[in-house]
Amino acid sequence: MQNGTQLLIGVIATIPWPVRLLFKGIIKCVTLMTLYMSNMWWPPNTVGGLLNKFLFLLLSSLTVFNFLMATFTGAGYLELGWKPKDENDTKFLQYCSVCEGYKAPRSHHCRKCNRCVKKMDHHCPWINNCVGWANHAYFTSFLAFAVIGSIQASIILVGSFYRGIHRQWYLYHGQFQLATVHFGLWSLILCIFSLGLAIGVVIAVGMLLYFQIRAIMRNRTGIEDWILEKANYRREGTSEKFVYPYDLGVKENIFQVLSLTCTPIGDGITWKVRDDCDQYTLTCEQIAQKAEKRARTRVYKIIRPATGSYIPLFSQGFKVCLSPPCTDEPRIKLEVGDTVRVTRWRKHWLFGERESPSSVAINNENTTSKSKSNSISPKRLPRGWFPRRCAVELVQPDDDRGTIQYNEDEEISGSYDQHQESDEHNHVDCQEEKKTK
Repeated sequence: MQNGTQLLIGVIATIPWPVRLLFKGIIKCVTLMTLYMSNMWWPPNTVGGLLNKFLFLLLSSLTVFNFLMATFTGAGYLELGWKPKDENDTKFLQYCSVCEGYKAPRSHHCRKCNRCVKKMDHHCPWINNCVGWANHAYFTSFLAFAVIGSIQASIILVGSFYRGIHRQWYLYHGQFQLATVHFGLWSLILCIFSLGLAIGVVIAVGMLLYFQIRAIMRNRTGIEDWILEKANYRREGTSEKFVYPYDLGVKENIFQVLSLTCTPIGDGITWKVRDDCDQYTLTCEQIAQKAEKRARTRVYKIIRPATGSYIPLFSQGFKVCLSPPCTDEPRIKLEVGDTVRVTRWRKHWLFGERESPSSVAINNENTTSKSKSNSISPKRLPRGWFPRRCAVELVQPDDDRGTIQYNEDEEISGSYDQHQESDEHNHVDCQEEKKTK
C-alpha cells in the first residue's frame, strides 16, 4: 500500500498544468449541472428540496474554503539557516545547502518550493503547494468534503436522469408531480457527462482521502512511510527492530493533525514521541540510510546520448516509453562520454547525478579545509532519470564514492552537506547517543 500511495502521487504529479486547469473546469461543470438538475428533480419550494440544495451548497462551499486554506496557508517552511538551540544536536541532523541550515526532525527539502518544509507529506499539484504540518488538516478536509459533495451530486444526477427519461410515462399515468425533469439535447448530454465525472471524482479523490486518513491514523507522512520501509528492510534477518517514534496510538495520532479549527499542533519542529524514542530517532535512521546509499552508488558511462525527454520514443523505442518511472523528477540530457553516479535502478531507467570533471577536486578541497562554516554550499550538479540502455556500468574504487550529492529521499530532491565525511561519523554518534539513553 505504501508503494500504491507513492505511485498515485507520482502519477498525479506528472499531469501537465493544462490538464489540471481542465480538471478544475470539470468540477465547476459538475457543480453547476447538479444545481440545475436539483431545481427540477427536487424543487426548493419544498422543505426537503430546500434542505437538499442547502446541503449541497454547504458542501461545495466547505470544499472551496478548505481548498483555498490548504493552498494559501501552505505546509509551513522551516526558516532559512535554521539550527537547533543546542549546537551538539547538529550531529543528529542533516544539513541543507540550499536553505543553508539544518533540517528539523520530519522536515524535508522540496525541489518544487525550493524550501525545507515542516513535516512534509508531498507536493500537491492541485493546490500548487506542499502538504505538511500547517495545512494537513485543511487538505484532508478538502478531500473529505469533495468526496461527500460528489456523492450527493451523483445521487441528484442519477435521480434527475431517471425521472427525465421516464417523463412521458409519468405524464401518461397522470403522475404530474414526478414529471418535473425535462431534457433538451444538450442538457441530457451534460447530465450524463457530469454524472460520469462525479463518479470519477468519488473514486479518484476517495482513494487520496483513504491514503490521507490512513497516514493520519498512523501519524506517518508519505515520505516517512518510505523511510520506515527502508528501515525495516535494513534489519531483515536480524533480531533488531526499528521503532517508529511518532506512533502514539490511533486516537492520539488523529489529534496530532485534526481539530475543529484545523489549526496546526505545536511548532512543527518539536514532536511528541514514544517513551522508548527521542526527537532524533528518525533522523539518525535517515543518516544511516544515507551512508548505505553511498555504499550502493555505482558509476556509469554514457555510450548513447540521452535527450532528456519524458517520452523518448524516437531515440529509445517503445519499451522505454511504456515503462517510465512514475514521478515528476527531471530527466537529464547526457552526451556520449559523460559519467553518472547512479543511486536508483528501474528495468529501463536509471536515476543518478552527472559527474562534473572538477567534482573530485572540489570535494577534496572542502574535505581538507574542514571549514566550520556551513554557509558555503557545493555546486549542485544535474540529476535525474535517463534510459538504462544509454549507459554501461564502470568499476569504481570505493574511495571515490564521496563526491556525489545525494537526494534526501526517493521522492524529494534534497541537498547534501558539503562535509562529505560526516555521514558515517553522524551514524556512529546516533548509535552512541541511543546507548547512553
